[in-house]
Amino acid sequence: MSTSVYNSGSDMSSISDVTANGRDSKKLRVEDRVEAPPSRVLHIRKLPNETSESEVIALGLPFGKVTNILTLKGKNQAFLELGTEEAAITMINYYSTVTPHVRNVPVFIQYSNHKELKTDSGNQRAQAVLQAVSAVQGGGTPTSGSTVDLTVASSPVLRIIIDNMFYPVTLDVLQQIFSKFGTVMKIITFTKNNQFQALLQFNDPPTAQQAKIALDGQNIYNSCCTLRIDYSKLVNLNVKYNNDKSRDYTRPELPAGDGQPAIDPNMAAAFQGKDSNSLLGGLSPLNAAAAAAAAAGRVALSGHSGASGVLLASNLNEEMVTPQSLFTLFGVYGDAQRVKILYNKKDSALIQMADANQAQLAMSHLNGQKMHGKVIRVALSKHTSVQLPRDGLDDQGLTKDFTNSPLHRFKKPGSKNFQNIFPPTTTLHLSNIPTDVTEEDLRLLFSNAGGTVNAFKFFQDHKMALLQMSTVEEAIQGLIDLHNYNMGDNHHLRVSFSKSTI
Repeated sequence: MSTSVYNSGSDMSSISDVTANGRDSKKLRVEDRVEAPPSRVLHIRKLPNETSESEVIALGLPFGKVTNILTLKGKNQAFLELGTEEAAITMINYYSTVTPHVRNVPVFIQYSNHKELKTDSGNQRAQAVLQAVSAVQGGGTPTSGSTVDLTVASSPVLRIIIDNMFYPVTLDVLQQIFSKFGTVMKIITFTKNNQFQALLQFNDPPTAQQAKIALDGQNIYNSCCTLRIDYSKLVNLNVKYNNDKSRDYTRPELPAGDGQPAIDPNMAAAFQGKDSNSLLGGLSPLNAAAAAAAAAGRVALSGHSGASGVLLASNLNEEMVTPQSLFTLFGVYGDAQRVKILYNKKDSALIQMADANQAQLAMSHLNGQKMHGKVIRVALSKHTSVQLPRDGLDDQGLTKDFTNSPLHRFKKPGSKNFQNIFPPTTTLHLSNIPTDVTEEDLRLLFSNAGGTVNAFKFFQDHKMALLQMSTVEEAIQGLIDLHNYNMGDNHHLRVSFSKSTI
């Protein structure tokens, strides 16, 4: 198999996938046909010469915590260990539809036969890089001596300059690229010294730091549109208008101003007269971010006018999925207005979000996640709205209108919920907890929803808590089942994914 000559001993030179002789090379091609079972260790092949550890880590960074790395320089290969098997599955699923690139070169990623990486102290450089990235992922301060640029972020605002801008870069493209690392609150774009620049505000400095490490120096398109990223001295952006130059995602009610049109996620289609594939390749580790989602979104949207806020979710568990469960899950990333499970294809559903930005956000976070035992697919739909059944027609409850639901998280302009949008994780944030509810009560409640509660921590006032399930799938199920759960005395539990860990 692909990692059959892996040796977990201390001799680093013995850790290899193939030797230089022809027989082993031929053997590798044969063995590639046998797919290894899922593992949190991934085997990456055909890396360009001199690929750095940080570039390999950047491939996995958006999908979860990276816990170990081993690079085989002479063989242009690497092993990447993620914190959970679910994160690795999500990464593999993502790259099954989008070819990953490093330095504009396509690379190959597959599961390793090994369940964990064992590396020795001789792997010091890689471990230093890993320790630095881990510190950033955990919101801590990296230790000194790391070989990566790890200037501690004092501001959640990044200053972005686009070098060699051969193709237009829009505000929407930036939002899609950077939103994979956390919630983008505000963006202001402008031209200075004949260069396109932007100020982009995350919800906290550690997220800005993580995005800078992964994206600084990367190309958005093949050999052009290079991102140069620094920290801004500003700590908060003042956005007056929502248009194609600036946007405050926490205040959708802002006017367009100056007679400019409101922002149109479809505007990038205007320069797709050339071969559109030339705009989508060579995204380097940006493939791992939402740049690919942005590119895929432009291709999907270019066939019709208007930006669709409707998503198509497929590969659902038709025995268990309901409009309510989809409303609750997709409602973490936007206000789901209507949900329709397809009558003749009950493993698929249409979800209409409040706008195209929310649809993109939900797609980038939920595509490839596991729900009810199945890895779901989420894509933009060609439909522009979800139709309700005609009066008197019984569709067996497959279509639900949630427009007036009191459970929308983002209806209130400037809501703090905009600051707490995170990818699905094992750790859930609970709020609105009655004072008489104990840790044991909450552990039992979430255990009964299916799964194992690994850790729990109350906040000081006991009105909020963090609760960690054993897998992301269990956390998703817990959120679906228990968000808005009546705890008594009209206290409805609020559940969301947490960026913090216990």
